[in-house]
Amino acid sequence: MSGTVATADRPRAVSDIGAAGKFLFWAGVVLLCAWVLVPIYLLAVNTLSSPQEVTAFPKTGVPSFDMGSIQFFLSFEGVLKALWNSVLVAVLTMILSIAIGAPAGYALSRFEFPGKATFRMLVLMTRAFPLPLLALPIAVMFIRVGLDDTPIGLALVHTTLAIPFAVLITFSIFSGIPLELEEAAWTLGCNRLQAFQRVVLPLVLPGITASAIFAFTISWNEVFAASVLTVQNRTLTAFLLQSLSVSPLHLRFAGGAALVIPALIFIFAVRKYMFAMWGIANR
Repeated sequence: MSGTVATADRPRAVSDIGAAGKFLFWAGVVLLCAWVLVPIYLLAVNTLSSPQEVTAFPKTGVPSFDMGSIQFFLSFEGVLKALWNSVLVAVLTMILSIAIGAPAGYALSRFEFPGKATFRMLVLMTRAFPLPLLALPIAVMFIRVGLDDTPIGLALVHTTLAIPFAVLITFSIFSGIPLELEEAAWTLGCNRLQAFQRVVLPLVLPGITASAIFAFTISWNEVFAASVLTVQNRTLTAFLLQSLSVSPLHLRFAGGAALVIPALIFIFAVRKYMFAMWGIANR
């Protein structure tokens, strides 16, 4: 009789454990969403409120859609120039990281050569050196060659930060494309370059796009190198950091929105390419 009761209680205990696991899972999902969305919401509320409402207390939590903070931000001296520098540096970083990282990823996925595994490790190890440790020698070298306080010089530094990710992402994408597809194109009269352009490139374009997005966001949000290597041609992150202690609160919120919203829009606009990238990589 006791054995029957114990057997009956066992499914109930398993069901309780399963219900607790589901509760913890959904609680974690809710906390993660709140961790990401609540700061963005508060940033949007304060950006779309008047300067008086930003500093007022208590807050309603609902934006009044007053453009006063945004107008003050755009009219603030040096903001538009810094915004243009951020766009220029981020685009240059995106182009350079793909131009260097994509061929390296293709070579790693298609060719066997001595030290291949070591090379992959060294590419990843470039992220092991903290940028503050390298800032002084980079600044001295840039001053000697005339790249200090220039968008191209800062873009080169940001490219070194983005290349490891570009190489690893494109390597995984190229590895997901069977070599037999290129070999079939070779048998039909295509050389290696033509086979790549006609067969491989259309398939890996979503992955390359995702890698470019990642490089863009790395450059757009980077602040340390921009603060050290630029003086007159600061990016928006460096400009806001420079004026953070003396700028009013509504300018800080508007500046934060100017940094966050373009990256979110950029990622949302090309989200289908990112989803397609994972579909290719998982084949």
